[in-house]
Amino acid sequence: MNALEAKIHQLIEAEGPISVSMFMALCLGDPDHGYYMQQEAFGPAGDFVTAPEVSQLFGEIVGVYIALCLDAFEPGQAVTLVELGPGRGVLMADVLRTLKQLRPIAFLQLRVAMVETSPRLRELQLARVSPYKVPEFHASIDSIFGQTPWLVIGNEFLDALPFHQYEKRGNYLHERLVSVENGKLSFTLGPATLLQNDLPKDVGPTGEGAIFESSPARIAIVDMLASKVMAQGGACLFIDYGHLKSGVGDTFQGVRGHEFASVFEAAGEVDLTSHVDFEPLQAVATAHQCKTGMTTQSEFLLQLGLLERAGALGANKPLDMQQHIQIAVERLAAPNQMGALFKVLSFGKILPPPFDTGYGAKPVLPQ
Repeated sequence: MNALEAKIHQLIEAEGPISVSMFMALCLGDPDHGYYMQQEAFGPAGDFVTAPEVSQLFGEIVGVYIALCLDAFEPGQAVTLVELGPGRGVLMADVLRTLKQLRPIAFLQLRVAMVETSPRLRELQLARVSPYKVPEFHASIDSIFGQTPWLVIGNEFLDALPFHQYEKRGNYLHERLVSVENGKLSFTLGPATLLQNDLPKDVGPTGEGAIFESSPARIAIVDMLASKVMAQGGACLFIDYGHLKSGVGDTFQGVRGHEFASVFEAAGEVDLTSHVDFEPLQAVATAHQCKTGMTTQSEFLLQLGLLERAGALGANKPLDMQQHIQIAVERLAAPNQMGALFKVLSFGKILPPPFDTGYGAKPVLPQ
């Protein structure tokens, strides 16, 4: 039993079973032993590889989208580019390099804010991003001041936010809790907190033992950002694995060393996530009168020029490099890989292509 597991055991013994949400928050964000405070999560040497780590192509296409967003503002207007959960800074570096090429005037006025709590990750992010812009670091979105428009990026950010699970028993849904049984962490059920009728209408009938997941934390983030970008101008772009329509199913999972692991294995040493339900998030943004769009990662990347950029990147390059680029494109966009599993949600006062096809021509990266 490691130090964080002992801490969780003591908490449960003192106060009783805790929610899945609290368990996840402790495992990922405990200031002393949390996963993101101590583990090398990203890249081949870590526990998982995110899309920006697969290829520069991903960050460049996100950069194209941000460039289209910048076209909505007056030349030279100050804009704040915010990234939530910036990982090792790979995505932001690729986006900024792209913007410097495509929108040099707007780039000069661009302010960069990165929301990160891990001191170790901040060092990595600073090293990668500072050749383009010196970023501001913030522990929370609330500390980003100013009234400029915001352009917000969150890649694999929402899945790491805590969520609740409910299990159906009869006509009721009982919250799934984490308890200690025979000296080990395990699931148990709490009091009934939801009725079948409380579920989203499109979920439909659920069988005995079905699991429904809900994340007030994700909804709160989108609610705050939607209000912000409608008041100040701008847009938000979230990319994550999940589903476009609400449903049922247990998606709570652990990842360690690029393989699935038990969520109770070595607390603080395993990445914990769940699939993002994008439907209620879009509904929250719509309630703020935001323009919204949702699609798959595949459609998003392809419609913004992934294949064209890959062709330009591989032109006149050795065969092995061309093959490497082709493999990256397939991993990012193929339906049986990240292309269909990952979804894209954008919302705000502006909504460029591929969502608003009448917005204007997409910029083309120089070779």
